[in-house]
Amino acid sequence: MASILYICVRPERGAADAEHASFLRGLGVTELDQLDLVADALTSEVLERHDAFVIGGSPFNVTDAVKTPLQERVEADLERIAARALEGAASAFFTCFGIGVVTRMLGGTLTLEHPESTRATEIHTTDAAASDSVFGPSAPTLRVFTAHKESAAAVPPSATLLAKNDECPVQAYRVGEHLYAAQFHPEPTPRDFADRMTFYRNNGYFDAAEFSAVEAEVLAAQGVAGHDLLRRFAASVTVSTR
Repeated sequence: MASILYICVRPERGAADAEHASFLRGLGVTELDQLDLVADALTSEVLERHDAFVIGGSPFNVTDAVKTPLQERVEADLERIAARALEGAASAFFTCFGIGVVTRMLGGTLTLEHPESTRATEIHTTDAAASDSVFGPSAPTLRVFTAHKESAAAVPPSATLLAKNDECPVQAYRVGEHLYAAQFHPEPTPRDFADRMTFYRNNGYFDAAEFSAVEAEVLAAQGVAGHDLLRRFAASVTVSTR
């Protein structure tokens, strides 16, 4: 059985624990190791011991004008995971903040011009996604949850665009065969995402005064299918490590 590690980059402990549970359910695995990068640095032993990594979201932004030493170390550790996936030594699925780290690492540009509010939205797969084992079966569209301020301005060099929509031109891409990056959150159910909102009520992802209305819209979301992507990703890891 492949060993998959959940990477936490959330300072909020409650949100991090809930996100781990969401990924465990979404991947469809019975066990999911975890590393809290906010508390502990990534060691070479941990990096080399796991077959795959799933990277959760964060209130950090790569475009932050001022960064703490902690955020800078977290970003450097995420780049190490991305580099290992690029080498083909492991697989990785980056989400939210993580796609910004990977985009910068690849020489791409980040922008604040395509934010998305806290909600379920429809994204469209590209022609290139048709042959992709993770995204292809979800073509031509799927619904996922979004909440972000920054995004890739365009697909970075060497990456293959897999999904987009009118609000955000880069929703997901693959680099090589083992590195996936998604702007959206594939792991939460509507209940998960609504619960997460409580930790970020005042972080600018939605109008705090409209919390109840946004929560109701999230809970009413139908057909959210991010788990399908995660389960295919987990299956691809199992196959690739045989």
